[in-house]
Amino acid sequence: MAVKELDLAPGTPVLVYLHSPREKVFGALVALEPAGVVVRGLDLLSLDDWMRQEARGETSGLGLASVFYPMWRLERMERDESVGELEGLADRFHRLTGRCFVEEAGFG
Repeated sequence: MAVKELDLAPGTPVLVYLHSPREKVFGALVALEPAGVVVRGLDLLSLDDWMRQEARGETSGLGLASVFYPMWRLERMERDESVGELEGLADRFHRLTGRCFVEEAGFG
């Protein structure tokens, strides 16, 4: 089994873990700089509601936002991907809506 390279190019689906206050964010990476990270996404607590809204084709309500998080708040950032039976969030979005999350976030 080969190890997949951690490619964090713009548009890569990521999970960002933050502190002070504690937050978890899912989205597409916009930029990764020494000062911080920009993600186009939403809080993990709202993700299920947003995916259901998108699956129903509703146009108002929750949406993706581009947000800068300073590096001092960043605890960890990981690439979102399916692993075995465990479905990644971007893949789950595709299964529920039939659309690509990266394109929905404005990339591609």
